[in-house]
Amino acid sequence: MNPGNAGTPGAGQGMPAGAGAGSPAGRRTPGRSVHGLARLLSRPVSWVTGTGTRPSDGGSTTARDLALRHRLLLALSALLTLSLFVSYQGVHDDADPLRTSTAPAVLSLDTALYALGEAQRDAAQPVPTSDFQKQISVAVQSLAAAAADDDLGGPGGRQALQTLAGLITVYADKVQRSQLQPQGSLLREAYLSYATGVLTEKGAGIQDRLKALQRQQRAAVHRQTSFGPLLWLAWSVTLLLALALTAALLETQRFLRHRFRRRYNRQLIAALLLLLAGVTVTVQFTVWTQAGMNRTRTLLDLPLPGRFIPDAGRDTASLLAGTGFRAAAAVWILIGGALLMALAETGLRRHIDDYRFRPR
Repeated sequence: MNPGNAGTPGAGQGMPAGAGAGSPAGRRTPGRSVHGLARLLSRPVSWVTGTGTRPSDGGSTTARDLALRHRLLLALSALLTLSLFVSYQGVHDDADPLRTSTAPAVLSLDTALYALGEAQRDAAQPVPTSDFQKQISVAVQSLAAAAADDDLGGPGGRQALQTLAGLITVYADKVQRSQLQPQGSLLREAYLSYATGVLTEKGAGIQDRLKALQRQQRAAVHRQTSFGPLLWLAWSVTLLLALALTAALLETQRFLRHRFRRRYNRQLIAALLLLLAGVTVTVQFTVWTQAGMNRTRTLLDLPLPGRFIPDAGRDTASLLAGTGFRAAAAVWILIGGALLMALAETGLRRHIDDYRFRPR
């Protein structure tokens, strides 16, 4: 045997134990770094999905499955609560202001216009009558009632009402002066002509100013009663989330029954009943409120003769009755959402704790 060849096997045998560049030991450090980076990046995903590291073959997936369902139920409950609250408020936030201020302001402006029309007819009578002063008083009181709506006509609404009140005072004064003059005198005609101009001048007269405010108020009614694309989208998302949470609760109940041989989980059943009842009630309240608002808008858009204005006021109050109570119910959405999350938490917590503290 060649002595030079005798060292070759020894050298070959020593290679695996060395730290050569091509040996597995030489690749241990970078491989460990890559693996650590992968675990670090997977943590957020594992937290959200609840999957984590899968068990080895034959291992139980119960802990992972419980964590997944636990996080899913809590996330869907929170999202549904937020979406339902926003959607519900989007309708009911405008219902009470419509009932208490906007709709009465429209009817007050209608009353003022009607009263001024009647006053104009009485002003042309050859003999002064007490009806003229009564109609002026009705017009002034109606403007005062309209001023109760702080949003009337936007920022300049209150100033516009003050201007109108001053113009009505001027109009009434000129008419009364004309009625003190002899029938057929030039001074009487001059006073009456000036008063008529104050009332009917195009663009600057009392009637045109009132009609401009009336158009603005009717536009406000349309904004408050509109069920636009954003509300449709919000309610569509809300109903989809409600369906998803219903499906998740039913699936979790089925999972617990199959895995733990328990027929019912009382907390999950209670959460399901609370979900169905809450969504049903809020949807029904919203349908009632929106229907009343739509009918109110239709009623206020109609030209109302003076004798029908009080009837319109009573009809509006009837159509919007209960909107204040239904609007106040929004706080129960938040309470119900918190209770829903608490039921989902307690329904799974015992099982999760059993597996968390189970020895491996």
